[in-house]
Amino acid sequence: MARATNNPAAKQRRKKILKRAKGFVGGKSNQYVAAKETVDRALAYQYRDRRNKKREFRRLWITRINAAARLNGLSYSRMMNGLKLAEIDVDRKMLADLAVVDAAAFSKLADAAKAAL
Repeated sequence: MARATNNPAAKQRRKKILKRAKGFVGGKSNQYVAAKETVDRALAYQYRDRRNKKREFRRLWITRINAAARLNGLSYSRMMNGLKLAEIDVDRKMLADLAVVDAAAFSKLADAAKAAL
């Protein structure tokens, strides 16, 4: 009986890894074992950083809101508390954008927050 191999599937598997490793430096782009290790690590970093990106943006928004709130005589926490008491629902992303782009509108929100406190 002839010896059976799984050559087509194995070749496809290796080809898929090497295709993902395109652009990696040195042997990591064309040696299978090195490429596999690097691709696996890259995929793990991608997974982790898709979550970290959300955290980093939230931190950036909070920093921007805090800076603009302090220009209007409030701290970040008092600003957010005042907006909640005034029943103004604006998320942090929009508040940060207002703080950077439209300072006058942010000032009106800050005044509303102050009045609610």
